[in-house]
Amino acid sequence: MIRRTTRATRVKALALLTLLVITGCTPEEKGEGGSSGPDAKAGSALAAVDSLTVKGRAPRTGYERERFGSAWADTDSNGCGTRDDILKRDLEGVKFRDGDCEVASGTLAPDPYTGKDVTFVRGRSRVDIDHLVALSDAWQKGAGGWEPSKRIAFANDPLNLLAVDAGPNRGKGDGDTATWLPPDKGYRCAYVARQVAVKKKYGVWVTGAERDAMKRVLSGCPQEKLPSGGSPTTAPGRFHAR
Repeated sequence: MIRRTTRATRVKALALLTLLVITGCTPEEKGEGGSSGPDAKAGSALAAVDSLTVKGRAPRTGYERERFGSAWADTDSNGCGTRDDILKRDLEGVKFRDGDCEVASGTLAPDPYTGKDVTFVRGRSRVDIDHLVALSDAWQKGAGGWEPSKRIAFANDPLNLLAVDAGPNRGKGDGDTATWLPPDKGYRCAYVARQVAVKKKYGVWVTGAERDAMKRVLSGCPQEKLPSGGSPTTAPGRFHAR
């Protein structure tokens, strides 16, 4: 047993020496995620940051909400608009106005951006449906050159949508990770991971400052998985946008 342990130690030491000679770094320095750092594991949001294209922000020229189709189109053909789909998904204690589509009331428990409970009542709502990657931000980072069907899909993709407190959401505007993060620090890892997933899925690029901000947040939670799912990246042909 002693001889086997000693031999294993020698083999490990030889392997470490070989790695140092070839790469000039230890396994801890080299890491599995390349430039994302030592803790960027495959399948993590942190590792995925390096797959995003880095470019400067294009002009906002030509952006209008209508370029992404009519608001809350029923792109999944379930008979309900996208806004109601997200309210049903994210609220608790949901009550409907008629049938099981139009949400009349419910509670965000809690709101992901503030950590506080927020009541939703249709017609006097304190709840918004946020595009985690804002439409204007996407427009300036690639979406301006997309086919209309891709823009419509992007605007209605559940992966990019979240029911949130209206106050902080309206303060966010079209900010990216470099300029805005949720006040609730406990939600920032999940928030940024979702932004990375959306940008990767649709090929939306990031600025250098945005990439660096994503890495700063996700370096504090290197095991945060890259979310997946949502809808196809092309909307059905019956939908149109300018």
